[in-house]
Amino acid sequence: MPNKYDSIPTPRHDPNAEGALVMKRPRFAPPGKQIVDVVVDPKLTKLLRKYQRAGVAFLYECVMGMKEYNGQGAILADEMGLGKTLQTIALLWTLLKQNPIYGDSPVIRKALIVCPVSVIENWRKEFRKFLGRDQLGIFVLSNNNMRLTDFTHGSAYSVMIVGYEKLRLIQAELQKGLGIDIVIADEGHRLKTAQNKSALAIKALNTEKRIILSGTPIQNDLTEFYTMADFVNPGLLGKYSTFKREFEIPILRSRQPEASANDVEKGKARSEELANITAMFVLRRTAEKKLGELPPRTEYVLFCRPTETQAAIYRAIIRSSYFNAALDFPALSLELINVLKKVCNSPTLLKAGDKSEGIAQSEFMDHVSPTLLRSPGSSGKLQVLDSLLHQIRTTSDEKVVLVSNYTSTMDVLANLLASRSYRYLRLDGSTPPGKRQELVDRFNCSHPTEFFVFLLSAKAGGTGLNLTGASRLVLFDLDWNPATDLQAMARIHRIGQKRPCFFYRLLTQGALDEKIFQRQVSKTGLSDSIIDSKTSVSSFSHRELRDLFSLDESDDCQTHKLLACKCGGKGILDPDLDDELMSPRNDLASLCVENAELIEVDSAGRPPEGQLEYDSDGDPILYKPKPKLPTGNQVDILAQEDEIKRRSRERMDSNNKNNMPSLMQYAHFDTAVIDSDKLEMTRESVDEDETLSEFELSERYDTLKVAIEDGILRNVLLEIGRKIGFVFTKTKHWQLDLPN
Repeated sequence: MPNKYDSIPTPRHDPNAEGALVMKRPRFAPPGKQIVDVVVDPKLTKLLRKYQRAGVAFLYECVMGMKEYNGQGAILADEMGLGKTLQTIALLWTLLKQNPIYGDSPVIRKALIVCPVSVIENWRKEFRKFLGRDQLGIFVLSNNNMRLTDFTHGSAYSVMIVGYEKLRLIQAELQKGLGIDIVIADEGHRLKTAQNKSALAIKALNTEKRIILSGTPIQNDLTEFYTMADFVNPGLLGKYSTFKREFEIPILRSRQPEASANDVEKGKARSEELANITAMFVLRRTAEKKLGELPPRTEYVLFCRPTETQAAIYRAIIRSSYFNAALDFPALSLELINVLKKVCNSPTLLKAGDKSEGIAQSEFMDHVSPTLLRSPGSSGKLQVLDSLLHQIRTTSDEKVVLVSNYTSTMDVLANLLASRSYRYLRLDGSTPPGKRQELVDRFNCSHPTEFFVFLLSAKAGGTGLNLTGASRLVLFDLDWNPATDLQAMARIHRIGQKRPCFFYRLLTQGALDEKIFQRQVSKTGLSDSIIDSKTSVSSFSHRELRDLFSLDESDDCQTHKLLACKCGGKGILDPDLDDELMSPRNDLASLCVENAELIEVDSAGRPPEGQLEYDSDGDPILYKPKPKLPTGNQVDILAQEDEIKRRSRERMDSNNKNNMPSLMQYAHFDTAVIDSDKLEMTRESVDEDETLSEFELSERYDTLKVAIEDGILRNVLLEIGRKIGFVFTKTKHWQLDLPN
């Protein structure tokens, strides 16, 4: 290409063509050089939706240093399923082939994509899909016969795709040869700690162009977000100590129930200031606010009543001699959490010889009769799942993704599927990375009679996979971190999905499952780091641990009582809810601190230094001491009711607004409303001793139909009755506008 000043700059693609996507031009060219338009390849442009065109342009301006900040990094935080991969491919192809300075070599020669091993093959497939097989050399170090020098020193390969773990082993070799010009960190929230080995390996490559892709970049913790922001643009937010003093602590303090008016005002100001800074290099679009291109999605939270066997085992465990010890020792608390999770999923998981059994599990089982563990049909959630799968299979042609966080639970689910002759595919941590995409393709292309269920590990396959062949997804158990569940749900509700999607979260009512759900959605909820390290469990008070491990066997739903909701359990949203509650903000503050109010202190409730710190306004940084409560394992029902009322009051802020606004976006349906034994008679002509008339039976069904739009779930509720206590429902509708 000519580079003389008197040559007429000729773009690679016509900037005046219809639909052309032209990148921003530099402000000036080097002496003796001219500027030429950089135009995204039309074969990619025609595939990009409007918001994706904006995304490509945003990333280009960031990595080209055209934004008003000192750095060349960016975070693309679009909600999962909105095409971050396509936007990235369009950017890389543009940078590999063009330069805004006429006559110069392309902006980059070598690009490195770092991602979970489960999506390596999907990345390669997407490059081929959008660019063809022969347009671009894609290097994947898939076996020992591949030579890394073919990428680092050769010209045949321009893009390398590698897993995070493998990167750490080859980082030194990647620094040799031509070097790396840009790094894409897919699922980049993995780089959320300052000493993350993969992050350190990427930094050692000495490339300033770094992009994080993540549907959940700000999961629960401002500290983690700072680490990611500092990774893409080092130094932009200053030192962490300054960031913590000026932003993190004031923002967190402003969201505490006891926050003063001054705290709230300062927190809001700091949130807005931080949002303004990060908006220069963080781009996030959500389906409900930006697109209008996805089919409707409906989420159902099914509060499954424990069976008598489950309740008996649960009671026996919390009466064990080890229970009180678990309140004082973090390691035992973690073990008890694992044991109670198994009870919630299926008591059969507690049988002796389970390979996942912890050292202390047998101690908690002292008072559990072995005959209880052998009881058939002992899991309330399995009974609900059985009915749900039966209704889907017999009344529709839809397929199901069934998700669990635990391999042992997946074994139980697989046994259920096999006993019902449901054909299924399974993907978990033992599935070879090279075979994962093959399983996905087989499932998406199959008829339900061939493969009805995709059994998926949330940890091994919860990110990057496209399972749009299914339109219904069941979360059999919940993760402490809500982002994990959202990632799993995004496997089916994403671009390419043409059917309405239905999600079913199964949890055991009144037990640990429900407490995890409360913490997922509460502003005082816990980040994933709480359970990741044994020392973090000590951040719970005795009262919090006692509540976490208790079993509420009342007919009422504890979560609904905590909300102090006045809907009457009729499945209709409260008409008095304000717009702010129903449309929560999507700025940095609401994304960052939705679940991040834990401040680490020592056993006495003091900061680690044992002294006060002060922010830039001269205000002291205060720490709330932990309450000290007596221990004991006997549950006082009246005291428990008082505790629920107290917690309900704590959920209301000074303006009497609920502090769990996300749950108020759900309609709350009490299945007692359709229970023929409890249905209130609505006609005066019906005597107290008469059975339900046809009129009231019809009214009963009409009530159910209004509350539950999903006909399949309605059939389940009519079939299994009160095995489901409450149903929380949330539906989002978008105009379907998908390409042919």
